[in-house]
Amino acid sequence: MAEYKKETDKIHKVTLQSKITHALWGSKSSAVGEKVNFEVWTHFVGNGSEIQIKVEDKSGKTIEKLTGQVYGNYFAESITVSDKAKDELTFTAKLPKHSLEKKSEALKVIPPRSITNAKWGQQEARRGDIVKLTAETKNIPDDTEVIISIYEHDQDGAHDFITKFPTKVKRNKIEAEWEYEYHDDVDDIPTDEEMKKTGRNYNHPEYFFVVRSGGTEAKSGLLKFKDWIEIELKDDNGNRIPDEEYVLHLPDRSQRRGRLNSEGYAKETDIPPGKVKVKFPGIQ
Repeated sequence: MAEYKKETDKIHKVTLQSKITHALWGSKSSAVGEKVNFEVWTHFVGNGSEIQIKVEDKSGKTIEKLTGQVYGNYFAESITVSDKAKDELTFTAKLPKHSLEKKSEALKVIPPRSITNAKWGQQEARRGDIVKLTAETKNIPDDTEVIISIYEHDQDGAHDFITKFPTKVKRNKIEAEWEYEYHDDVDDIPTDEEMKKTGRNYNHPEYFFVVRSGGTEAKSGLLKFKDWIEIELKDDNGNRIPDEEYVLHLPDRSQRRGRLNSEGYAKETDIPPGKVKVKFPGIQ
């Protein structure tokens, strides 16, 4: 630390030395086509001072130039890594009015990353199913964390977010599991009859997921929710009525027929979820 030896009872003019202290990339590597952040830190540089940034690759070729202004001794921006960049990128921050400049460390440029073939392990899901989600990757290192987001599909494109969770790339693959459960009341799902009033058809609950890593993502196909219903028939005294024929009127306007067992019970699986009407043709 410098020692101050001037008189303390007099006014002295002190000149503060401006300086660029840091020129930093936001990460150590980035793929072609992805955005990468960078920041510049300074000392004693006035707000609004012009800053110039020049980005070069390993051969010294200028890839990009931009200008901005320093505020609070700080400047931050981002660039998209060009496919013209070779091997690595550096940037030089210059303060022209202060005759100062500083060069960053190298950012490693890797080939374009890609995520493809995102798909469910099955086409239909039932309550409690453990559903497998997979995708394939290219040029994404092992143990890179990716985010999987699951949505309920909407015909109008206003998809409802359900959940998201991280997983990691292993040998150019992404694998995860999700326990399916329908958390809303199925009676709130509009039937086909109700939807006709809006000029649309019954919307079977379906789900898709999106895998994201940096600026790369892939979207899966649709997973359809299949529900079930249990039927019990009793008389006014609570006695079970066996072997009775029944007709289910399902929310998509389809019908399903069956017969109760000797205990007056039946279970129908893999039906479209929503309000179901049960009728017994043999009973008034």
